[in-house]
Amino acid sequence: MIAHLSGEVTSAGDRWVVIDVGGVGYLVQVTESALQTLGQTQGRVMVHTHMVVRDDDIQLFGFLQPNERELFAILIGVAGIGPQIAMNILSRISFEDFAIAILNDDEHVLTRVPGIGPKSAKRLILELKEKMKKRAETLSGGRRLAESCDAASALVSLGFTAREAQEAVDAVLPGLPDPTVQTLIRAALARLRERGSS
Repeated sequence: MIAHLSGEVTSAGDRWVVIDVGGVGYLVQVTESALQTLGQTQGRVMVHTHMVVRDDDIQLFGFLQPNERELFAILIGVAGIGPQIAMNILSRISFEDFAIAILNDDEHVLTRVPGIGPKSAKRLILELKEKMKKRAETLSGGRRLAESCDAASALVSLGFTAREAQEAVDAVLPGLPDPTVQTLIRAALARLRERGSS
């Protein structure tokens, strides 16, 4: 198993780069954001990799952050989610936003990703909810992530859209030194009222 590569990018294409490591060029599939970053980096780069071996093919998938590689491995473990769809998810949505969408049963966020239909979104939520809960608890600031999800869910039940609710919670979260679900809801409601009246 190749865990990471460190070398120079010698060429790049549509969501792939070739990284030269000691005279050997490795073709690595990467996300759109990784492609932009690697394309602008001079000199040595390092990518965390996951190797997928099939009967007729071996592919390397590269990530700038270890948690992206971790999410990729989790995603391809879900029935019907192959490496390319997993890379689409990682190209379109951050780890935190993905976790929030899973915890909030927000199919709409997931179905905006190419290759994810309503059935796949439901399957992702069903299979990954417990894993994302555990992940949220172990993340630094995981308590905040879990509480922000609960506060956003409460706002949705009050009639706000999932997007409005999450944006309001995200906006007030940094200003609260020790946020609870109740203080997050109050602050987010105040912000939503201000925006509605302006």
